[in-house]
Amino acid sequence: MWLSCGCASKYVVSFSRRVFKSYFHVLGRWRCNVAALMPEAAGFEGVSGHSALQEFSVSHSASFWAAAARQRLSWISPFHTAQDCDLSRGEIKWFEGGKLNVSVNCLDRHVHACPERVALIWERDEPGSEVKITYRQLLEMTCRLGNLLRRRGVRKGDCVSIYMPPCPLAVASMLACARIGAAHNVVFAGFSAEALAERIRDAQSSTVITVNQGVRGGKVTELKKAVDTALQSCPTVQQVFVAMRTDNPVAMTARDIVMEEEMLKEDLVCEPAAMDSEDVLFLLYTSGSTGKPKGLVHTQAGYLLYAALTHKYVFNYSDGDVFGCVADIGWITGHSYSVYGPLANGGTTVLFESTPIYPDPGRYWEMVQRLKINQFYGAPTAIRLLLKYGDQWVHKYDRSTLKTLGSVGEPINTEAWEWYHRVVGDGRCPVVDTWWQTETGGICITPRPSEPDAEIVPGMAMRPFFGIKPVLMDTKGKVLTSNDTSGALCIAQPWPGMARTIHNNHQRFIETYCQPYPGYFFTGDGAYRSKEGYYQITGRLDDVINVCGHRIGTAEIEDVVNQYPAVAESAIIGYPHNIKGQGVYAFVVLKKGVKIQEEELSRQLNNMVLKKIAKYACPDFIQFVHRLPKTRSGKIMRRVLRKVVEQDLDGLGDLSTLDDPAAVEEIIQGHRELCSKQQP
Repeated sequence: MWLSCGCASKYVVSFSRRVFKSYFHVLGRWRCNVAALMPEAAGFEGVSGHSALQEFSVSHSASFWAAAARQRLSWISPFHTAQDCDLSRGEIKWFEGGKLNVSVNCLDRHVHACPERVALIWERDEPGSEVKITYRQLLEMTCRLGNLLRRRGVRKGDCVSIYMPPCPLAVASMLACARIGAAHNVVFAGFSAEALAERIRDAQSSTVITVNQGVRGGKVTELKKAVDTALQSCPTVQQVFVAMRTDNPVAMTARDIVMEEEMLKEDLVCEPAAMDSEDVLFLLYTSGSTGKPKGLVHTQAGYLLYAALTHKYVFNYSDGDVFGCVADIGWITGHSYSVYGPLANGGTTVLFESTPIYPDPGRYWEMVQRLKINQFYGAPTAIRLLLKYGDQWVHKYDRSTLKTLGSVGEPINTEAWEWYHRVVGDGRCPVVDTWWQTETGGICITPRPSEPDAEIVPGMAMRPFFGIKPVLMDTKGKVLTSNDTSGALCIAQPWPGMARTIHNNHQRFIETYCQPYPGYFFTGDGAYRSKEGYYQITGRLDDVINVCGHRIGTAEIEDVVNQYPAVAESAIIGYPHNIKGQGVYAFVVLKKGVKIQEEELSRQLNNMVLKKIAKYACPDFIQFVHRLPKTRSGKIMRRVLRKVVEQDLDGLGDLSTLDDPAAVEEIIQGHRELCSKQQP
C-alpha cells in the first residue's frame, strides 16, 4: 500500500538591522553576471544586478515573464501572447496560445533526467518512519491514478474534490487530475463534514478522493466517515475513491472504490492532456468577509511558473537540497511550496503529516537532522509555540544542514523572528518573512532575492518579488508616494500567479479585488512602508481574522452561531493572541426568556462551530450581552468591540452615532468580569 506503513507588533522598524553579507557566497555573481543565477535574464540587455533586474521585471513585465516561461516550462505548443490583462475589469490572461501539461512539467521531464532522484519525503505522523518516493515512482503512481480516473468517467474540465492529509497519494491525486485535464479542489482534512459538503457542492464535483482515516499527533480522525456525512447533501457525487492510511476497515457503499487495488490494474503510461495556459488547474476555497467561502481559480501555466520561480529564488533552492515546507496540502502554501513549486524545479520536498509538538516539542528539529533539510518553511504560530518550550528542544538536534528559514501565513513578531534566527538558525540562516495569499498564488513580498549584502529587518516582509509592484492607497483611493507611511496594500499590475476569478462568481471577484481601487489589485491587507522603502504588513482591513495562519471571515462564524435556537444575534472579532496571532472573541445576544447556563451554552456553541467549520474557528471567549453597540441605522460597531477587548478604552473614538451608548458600558463591565476568570 502506498499510504500505510510499507512504502505583530505594529511598526517594527527601529529594531537592529540584520545584514547577511554572505547570504550565499554565489550571490556575489549577481553584480557581474545576473544570468549566471537567472538564465532567463541572459537576453535582458544592460541588466546587471538585482535592482536592475527587479526594475526590468516591472517596467518590461511581458518580456520578463515571457522569457521566464520559455526557459522554465516545457511547452507542447508555444504561446503567442505573453500578457493580455485589464485589472479594472478583472480580466487576466497569460501565455495565450500556449499548450502544456503541468504533470509533465512536474514529473516526466525530471524522470528523463534523473528517475531515481527523491521527489517526496513523506514525514509520517510516526517519527522515524518516513517514506521516500522517487520521481519515477511518483510518475507511475500519477499515471495509474490518471488512467483510473479516466476509466471511471472523469473528463477534461471536471473538478475532483480531494479530502486527504499530506501523503504521496494526495500529491499523485493532484497531479493525476492535472495530467488528464481535470481541476482539483483540495479540502483541508481538518474541515468538518458540513464545510466539506459546501465546497464539494460549489465545485460541482462528481468524484471525491479520500482516505479511510487520518493520523495526526497520535490521534486518528475518521475522514471517510466525514465524507459519508458530507455526501448526504451532495447529490452530484457519483463515486468516492478510498485509500488506506491505516489498517482499520471502514464501511464501504456502492459508490466507494478501493483506490490502491484499482490503481494496480491500470497501465503505467497515461497520455497527458494538452492544456491551454488559461485552463483551470485547481480551485481552492478561502474565507472572505461574507459568510460564503470563495472558490479561487488558478490556471495552468502562469501559476506553475510563478510557484517555480518564487520557490527557486526566494529560498535559493539548489539541486540536491531537501525543501521542508510543513504546511498542509489543504492550504495554498502546501499547493505552491510542498507540491507544485518544488516538483516543477525537480526538487526534493517534504510532506509533513504530524504536529510541531508530537511526540515532543523537538519534532521539527529532529526531522531537520534526520532528513537533512536545507530550507525550512513554517508558520509564526508554530514558532511562537515552540519558543515557549525553550531552547533545549532545538539545541538537542543538529541543524547544520539548514541554509534558509522561512515564515508564512501571518506577520511574524520580532521576538519570534529573533528566536527563529538566533536559536534555530544559529544566527547564520537568513529568515525570509514572506507575504502572499491564496489569491496571489505565490510569494509577493519577501526579503530575498536581493543584492547579496542587502539587510533583513526582523518582522518585515520588505521587498517585492520580480514583477510585483506594490502600492499603498489612502482612504480616498489616492496612491501614497512617500515613505514612512501606511495605507491599503494594492498591487499595481498583474502577475502570472494571481487567481483569475472566483468559481461561478466573477462579479464577486471584481467587487472584492478590482473595484475598491480601480486599476489596482486590492489585497485586503494594510501595510506600512518604512523610510527605506521596506514593507511591513499590519493586518487585515476587512472583517477577516487570521487564526494560526488560517483566514476565516467573521461572518462565516457568525452565521453558525446565529443558527443556535437561543441566539438572537452575534458579533465575532479577532483579538491579539500570543500564540495564534489572532484569537476568536464572540459577543452573543440571547433571545428573551432563554434559560440555560452560560457555560453549557458556550460549550454547545463551540461544538456547533467545530461541526460546521473547523476547530481553529471555535471562539476562545464567548461574552453574553444584552445588546450590541449599533449605529442608528442598525450597523454593529465592531470597532468599539475590538477596542474593548484590546482594553484600549481611550481609543473608543466618537460614540455619538450609537443608538444606545449604555450598551458600551455594559460590554466593558462584562469583559472585565470575563477577564477576571481568564485573561484573553
